[in-house]
Amino acid sequence: MKPALSGMLVDDHTMLRQGLRRSLEHEGLEVVAEASNGSDAVRLALTHRPDVVLMDVSMPEVDGIEATRQLMRADARQRVVMLTMHVDRDIVERSVKAGAVGYVTKDSSVKEVVLAVRMAADGNKVLSPRVATALREEPLRTDSLLSPREEELIQYLADGLSTADVAERMCISPKTVKNHLASIYDKLGAHDRTQAVLTAVRLGIVTLS
Repeated sequence: MKPALSGMLVDDHTMLRQGLRRSLEHEGLEVVAEASNGSDAVRLALTHRPDVVLMDVSMPEVDGIEATRQLMRADARQRVVMLTMHVDRDIVERSVKAGAVGYVTKDSSVKEVVLAVRMAADGNKVLSPRVATALREEPLRTDSLLSPREEELIQYLADGLSTADVAERMCISPKTVKNHLASIYDKLGAHDRTQAVLTAVRLGIVTLS
């Protein structure tokens, strides 16, 4: 029998966590841990290794965005979906940059939240209808993330070029390519070129052919 998907709830409102837990478990998901602040969220997520973490944005001590950033640095395989009332463009952008794979609003139905968890666990990106509609009106800002030279380099990687090929194409040394990559990883919150390319695609910086 296939094991149930496991999730972790992170929110500083106890009643909301308890209600959501009951709803998720009723839908067949296993809630392995709960946290009320970002510090506990990182610690418990690394202990229990849930399939998906549902993370609130506004919390005491360490907020959800910083907690996501810390968690991704410790385990890049973790899947984090932000669950919040905010549909603020800047918050969405910072959440994505921190490593979140989804952004779902708290006014979503239980079915929508469950679907988001399942999609995230399957490796997909998730946006609730409200967020998707808002972002369609104006793409995520990317101009402040990478320099034009870095955007050129990451596009070559998205096209499948090796480090040596990129160096030749850009008329720079392989070492300089690696230096650029280190800067790109830092700006995108990535740990390797695959994650960097995927993040760049998600942000609209590059396209896949």
